[in-house]
Amino acid sequence: MSRDWIYLVPALCALVLPGVHQVEGIEVLTSSELEAVNGTDVRLKCTFKSTQPLSEETVSVSWTFRPLGKSLEKSIFLYHKQAYPPKDETFKDHAVWSGNVMNGDASITLRNVQFSFNGTYSCQVRNPPDFQGFAGEISLRVVQKAEGQKYLINWARIADSLL
Repeated sequence: MSRDWIYLVPALCALVLPGVHQVEGIEVLTSSELEAVNGTDVRLKCTFKSTQPLSEETVSVSWTFRPLGKSLEKSIFLYHKQAYPPKDETFKDHAVWSGNVMNGDASITLRNVQFSFNGTYSCQVRNPPDFQGFAGEISLRVVQKAEGQKYLINWARIADSLL
């Protein structure tokens, strides 16, 4: 056991010598689940913290989508110095940039959501030399009407029947 330390100590010292740069990670935060009513707009909020200064020149954002029940992801949105809207027919004219990288916001908005938008969205942020450990993931569920709406409608019907 003591012989292992003979090899380990020089290796550890090499990590802290001048000229060796420590690389930090970017922390990406998203909500894990989100529900949206068919035909409405929904903001896919993605915020991040970086140990490096933020700059429009260095920060890049990519969003991917994996449909419900599928294993393949596809790129749906890119941002680097400017927004690059999707060319894919599914998200064309639906996915729009709503973030501000200088404030640590990499969000997009999906306009007029469709049932085909059910699935998992991943937000990846890069700000070299920081690296990102894990992408933020949001599971989006598109519904016909909001759960709360169903109960409000039922109470409205009951109230009408009493009058």
